[in-house]
Amino acid sequence: MKILKDILYKVTINAVAGSTGVSVNKIEFDSRKVETNDVFVAIRGTLTDGHKYIEKAIADGATSVVCEVLPETLHDGITYVEVANSNQALAFMAANYFEHPSENLKLVGVTGTNGKTTVTSLLYQLFKKAGYKVGLLSTVKIMVDNTEYKATHTTPDSLTINKYLKLMNNEGVEFCFMEASSHGIHQSRTEGLKFAGGIFTNLSHDHLDYHESFAEYRDVKKSFFDHLPKDAFALSNMDDKNGLVMLQNTEAKKYTYALKNYADYRAQILENEFSGLLLKVNDSELWTKLIGSFNAYNILAIYGAAELLGLEKDEILRLISELDNVSGRFQYFISDEKITAIVDYAHTPDALKNILETINSIRTKNEELITVVGCGGDRDKTKRPKMAHIASALSTKVIFTSDNPRTEVPEAIIEDMEKGVEPQNFKKTLSITDRRQAIKTACQMAEAKDIILIAGKGHETYQEIKGERFNFDDYKTVQEFLRIMKK
Repeated sequence: MKILKDILYKVTINAVAGSTGVSVNKIEFDSRKVETNDVFVAIRGTLTDGHKYIEKAIADGATSVVCEVLPETLHDGITYVEVANSNQALAFMAANYFEHPSENLKLVGVTGTNGKTTVTSLLYQLFKKAGYKVGLLSTVKIMVDNTEYKATHTTPDSLTINKYLKLMNNEGVEFCFMEASSHGIHQSRTEGLKFAGGIFTNLSHDHLDYHESFAEYRDVKKSFFDHLPKDAFALSNMDDKNGLVMLQNTEAKKYTYALKNYADYRAQILENEFSGLLLKVNDSELWTKLIGSFNAYNILAIYGAAELLGLEKDEILRLISELDNVSGRFQYFISDEKITAIVDYAHTPDALKNILETINSIRTKNEELITVVGCGGDRDKTKRPKMAHIASALSTKVIFTSDNPRTEVPEAIIEDMEKGVEPQNFKKTLSITDRRQAIKTACQMAEAKDIILIAGKGHETYQEIKGERFNFDDYKTVQEFLRIMKK
């Protein structure tokens, strides 16, 4: 049991009704999980408002309530705490409840539009290979050293973050690498955590269904660096026009990386093949199994972070050469018929452009590049025509299909995409709503040496249609069709 006043440390409190000396079993922001002596935190979410469930939480056993607006009726024996921001309060309360686990390891946050999962996952791999106990909080999975847990959000809620960080403490984990999404930062999920460092990858068009403007999206990312402590490092991509913006107001020690501009960590691409990259990193040559210029940036980010965290340069270079691709990130195989199939999570215009340009820089142009791509439903509609424009301009053939249509009509999403196709590229395009059929068709169209790119879902093993999730795996599906059809 914890005492309420102790777990309210650092929370901005406007008013209190009742005693903060009461015991607390645990913290909950989901009223369905409330039990006897819990404190219920009422959060204003995007779909529902937790303030509507205060009475239910009390009926289920909550003895204290944290909220932004006090209820009209206050029950005897219940403590009510009015706060300025429930999301921020939850973050501080979670850190206090779990005894500030982020202070007992070196926590590094990675933010940006693209590359967060790759950078965090590769850093996890690298430090594991270096012999350390390591944690990972990513879109793909949560790792507490060698134990894997399912991930449900890019940046989990504050309670989940601190719960797993506490588990990491218990397992003796020394380093943890965490994705910091714009949603997570904006909703204060990273508040109350002590970061040893922060990495900025890049910034491009995404999440404008959530943020009011690109400027707000950028400033939310920047706020992560604004809050880094003086003894942390801030490592930023100087080739991105927002790279310096991220560093403007941070008190952390500033470092940069780049392929094109002067920076603390620089790289030159010497060779770029399907088998990997040969890079010159500062003054050393490095071979990596990762592919493409976008991965050259990711390599620079992990190289810089590893050195700033205390690893020796030669060891870092050796370990990077051993790293494997992250699931669903340029994951590829070559069939017996010499057809190359690539599955990638590219679900933003910039990410799709990067991967198509990488493929085009490697291929001979004597083969077809067949792209299968869709856009998610109930998300930023403005990127749909941009995605289609890029796909049709940089591929020889394109099949527009469903991604996760969610509650939207798939055909309507595809129609939005088609508006971005220039007239000269219409003849390249085909629309097939069913994703499985779209992948099958791409496999039927492909001949020896052709390349199939299946973009948008990457590591995801489901499709979300009309509120339900159905099992679906791009990588397994394309393997199945190439195996069946090309025997």
